[in-house]
Amino acid sequence: MTDEPNPAEALQQQLDQANQRLVQAELKNYAIRAGIIDLDCLKLLDSSTLKLDEHGNLPDAPAALARLKRDKPWVFKQQNSSHPAAAPAPEPPQQKTAMKMTHAEWRAAREELIRQR
Repeated sequence: MTDEPNPAEALQQQLDQANQRLVQAELKNYAIRAGIIDLDCLKLLDSSTLKLDEHGNLPDAPAALARLKRDKPWVFKQQNSSHPAAAPAPEPPQQKTAMKMTHAEWRAAREELIRQR
């Protein structure tokens, strides 16, 4: 009798590990789209029940993340109710350069500068 591992069992173990990594990767993808603050918060979710379908998708992931969002809303970004996108950062006001002015605007700006002297 030899203590060599069964090749079929070794392959099955490798396949199970690969599938678990795929489940975690897909779950991270769904979580990012759902607006999770930190991917470490996925440890709060029981992913052992999530299974890949024949196309490599996780059909139960949105429902699982919705439950997590309901139970622990602070784990997700709070979206503005009027618009889900963040407001753009304000830009400092910039003076209009002479190259972008009309001739009349340039003359008025020039006269204003001369008056200030």
